[in-house]
Amino acid sequence: MRTIAIVTVARSDYGIWRPILSRIKTASGLKLFLIASGTHLSSRFGKTEREIREDGFRVDARVPTLAEDSPRGIAHSMSKAIRGFAAVFAKRKPDLLMLVGDRFEMHAAALAALPFNIPVAHVHGGELTLGAFDDALRHSLTKLSHLHFVSTREYARRVRQLGEDPPRIIVCGAPALDNLRLIKLLSPQELSQNFKLNLNSDKPLLVTFHPVTLEPGQARRQMSELLQALKASGKPVIFTMPNADTGNKAIRSLVKNFVRANPRAQAVENLGAQGYFSLMKHAVAMVGNSSSGIIEAPSFGLPAVNVGSRQGGRLRAKNVIDVQPRKAAILGAIKRAASPAFRARLKGLRNPYGSGKAADIIVNQIRRVDLKGLTLKHFTDLRKNG
Repeated sequence: MRTIAIVTVARSDYGIWRPILSRIKTASGLKLFLIASGTHLSSRFGKTEREIREDGFRVDARVPTLAEDSPRGIAHSMSKAIRGFAAVFAKRKPDLLMLVGDRFEMHAAALAALPFNIPVAHVHGGELTLGAFDDALRHSLTKLSHLHFVSTREYARRVRQLGEDPPRIIVCGAPALDNLRLIKLLSPQELSQNFKLNLNSDKPLLVTFHPVTLEPGQARRQMSELLQALKASGKPVIFTMPNADTGNKAIRSLVKNFVRANPRAQAVENLGAQGYFSLMKHAVAMVGNSSSGIIEAPSFGLPAVNVGSRQGGRLRAKNVIDVQPRKAAILGAIKRAASPAFRARLKGLRNPYGSGKAADIIVNQIRRVDLKGLTLKHFTDLRKNG
């Protein structure tokens, strides 16, 4: 029996993990050990650990990390996370540790696993988020990992460029897309009832804007430009709140003030995967800088106005309209995205991040991979001709 430890730190990565957790839970020869950390444990961010339990999964360990959102506070959270994960691994050493993406909590788990000689499998390596220091964490996680599940062939090539062994790099697509096959989407009436939303025939803009960590001090200005554009559009707006990165408090404050002053605007702390995907189905467009506009939105044929540099470098489908964080540019992009002509061009759009079968590929691989010697790595050079 292999014990597979999985770290989840926020609602965003839990949506990625959910189909994988379900497959591990029912797979023979595998035992799930789930570690919750980050915003899951914070009441300020909606205490989303509850959602995990409601889905039928047991949280086996908790690693609190959050302090304040200043650079010093984030750095303290990093060190606290390493100590916390080390304590977990000292009590229960898993056969394989699975991490996803680029959050500092994930990086802390990988660092803590290193002296315990725990093999690490990393999901969503090779991608770029040029506007965030998370980009460096993602590539560092690649080097700290021993098995790589990537979403596209392009990202497989990038992991290969980092010296990883090709047989250890598996293209599986984006696991979050598996949810679209597995989750029953809610009707507008059910969304209104479950989340106290006012949904009518005028489809809303779904807005999420996170701090851009490589542009310190700009969160308030960028969010102000976005809010001015949203108000000028005249469309109903539903906000989901930002992540815990430095600058999130300024964004939260601006969103709350905007909602108080604008009767057509609403804000929700946490919709959960079912609620979020259901809103994507019923929205006229997405606006902001969330990766969901790039990874999940194409599967809905949903236009996404991507504001600023946070998602710079990611592979895009034709649903994405990139703009600078300026009122006029954002407003023009919203009008274009909401136009019937633009939406019509997205019918039958192919999602470059796969078709929703990633969990099967990942779980089949971790069931059969030879763990003996997996932590022994070699740097594999590229051929001279590339």
